[in-house]
Amino acid sequence: MSITCIIRYQIDPFQRAAFKKYAETWKKIIPKCGGILVGYFLPHEGTNDIGWGIIAFQDLAGYEAYRARLKADPEAAANFSFAERNRFILREERNFLENVFLAGEVFFPNRATEIS
Repeated sequence: MSITCIIRYQIDPFQRAAFKKYAETWKKIIPKCGGILVGYFLPHEGTNDIGWGIIAFQDLAGYEAYRARLKADPEAAANFSFAERNRFILREERNFLENVFLAGEVFFPNRATEIS
């Protein structure tokens, strides 16, 4: 069963550029550590202090292996440290969801199924 981690960030709206830099840095690190980066999203209209990060995994074991690699990765440590030093993330909330619709075709082509 493939899963997706959806991270909701409450950010300091006056430090949007710092959050953007933080998000862009994950573009290289997350795939290297085994996650499938769906994307990071900045507020655009409406609420100005909520950002999102979405990362998919083939299964729970894949997520657990990713977390272990992430903890050992120096670039990941530096990015976490950047966020702590600059304090632009005020709150972080993670939700894990089972992928149901088209996840196989989008993220895992070797497990794709047709929908009729």
